[in-house]
Amino acid sequence: MPDGPHAPRRVDIVLDIICAHSYIGYTRFSRAVQRFRESGGQAEVHFHPFQLDPDATDRGEPLLRALERKFGSGVFQETARVAAHAVHDGIVLDYENAVHTGTFEAHRHIALAAGQGLAEQMTERFFRAYFTDGVNIADPETLERLARETGVRTGDAPDGADEVRAGLERVRRSGVRSVPVFSFAGGPVLSGAQPEETYLSALAGAAG
Repeated sequence: MPDGPHAPRRVDIVLDIICAHSYIGYTRFSRAVQRFRESGGQAEVHFHPFQLDPDATDRGEPLLRALERKFGSGVFQETARVAAHAVHDGIVLDYENAVHTGTFEAHRHIALAAGQGLAEQMTERFFRAYFTDGVNIADPETLERLARETGVRTGDAPDGADEVRAGLERVRRSGVRSVPVFSFAGGPVLSGAQPEETYLSALAGAAG
């Protein structure tokens, strides 16, 4: 990567599509990086997979049922709080209709999209599909439709499964236990959903 004040800012993001805090944090980051680019800055965004629930099946089940089983009945109050909070970021978290499922295939499609320069768009589309549209993001037909909507070509692309497995293992070895995590090359490592201005400051201040 070239040095100097105009060098691209590399940002490495660890997230999972079924994580509401990842969605909120990524939405704020996306707005910050758009502002950064519009001001003449360059940013290279790299995604790394994380699975909050690696045992979730691809068949899908109601999200609230899965959360109640894992965290107890208090989850209803917590999800309502998070959903109300997300409204301020223009995000609809429809917990009542969301379909809980595994995210390996979503991460695989993000990796495929990265090879075509569309990882940022694919990631946003998966978040919206999961939390707002209430669809099963592990269903093959749904995955293909979402990829097509985003402009990602899947037919001739490499499978990418081994790449995702390797990425999951690297993230595990790095010690990440919760997401999202935003690492700015030459700058800070930010955990959790931070304010938009915090991401913008990290972009503007990180070394190339």
